[in-house]
Amino acid sequence: MLGKAAVAMWWDIPPEARTEWEDWHSHEHMPERLAIPGFLRGTRSIAVSGEPSYFVLYEVRQLAVMTAGAYLERLNHPTPWSQKMMPHHRNMVRSLCRVRASFGGGVAQAVATLRFSPGRKSPAKRLASEVLPALPQRKGLIGAHLLQSLPAERTPQTAEQKMRGGTDAQADWVVLLNGYDVDALRAVVENELAAALPGAAHSYYRVAFSLTPKDLA
Repeated sequence: MLGKAAVAMWWDIPPEARTEWEDWHSHEHMPERLAIPGFLRGTRSIAVSGEPSYFVLYEVRQLAVMTAGAYLERLNHPTPWSQKMMPHHRNMVRSLCRVRASFGGGVAQAVATLRFSPGRKSPAKRLASEVLPALPQRKGLIGAHLLQSLPAERTPQTAEQKMRGGTDAQADWVVLLNGYDVDALRAVVENELAAALPGAAHSYYRVAFSLTPKDLA
């Protein structure tokens, strides 16, 4: 992954709003985010199976970029088009995350996301040291990453969040697998990671759009 932090988000959009929503997200919203100093890459993916139907990841230079300054300014002063689109978000899960481990890189065709709460005995150390490092070398995979969400009290409610109907849900920990073969991702999740992360919510996505600050020039 690029940077040491990330904004990881999942949501649904009603079918009747998707055409305009994707237009807005591609031509206004994501360019607006990538113009913020410290935002390194944004990627939107659409569900192949599982829910919610969209997964968006912003890779960020460091945690402070997401908790103050220009990003919060944008969240609290949405454009007119954003004000129109925000109420369409459903089943929103939004996490401001530290990147705890990252292996491999690049933008992949397929993404698997696993959201979990570790409980009393966290598997994070084993994931970072034993499970994830070798996965990018597998056939069909190119990356494996572990994210930890900030506590809810460190993610203040913003104007955009209020437009979505109030407090967003949050993923405590996230595993992201990137690859070029969704069946290979599915095999790793179902045959290996599911046992290590019982109860984790997992979904599979195809990448629809990706943007970096260099693309805005």
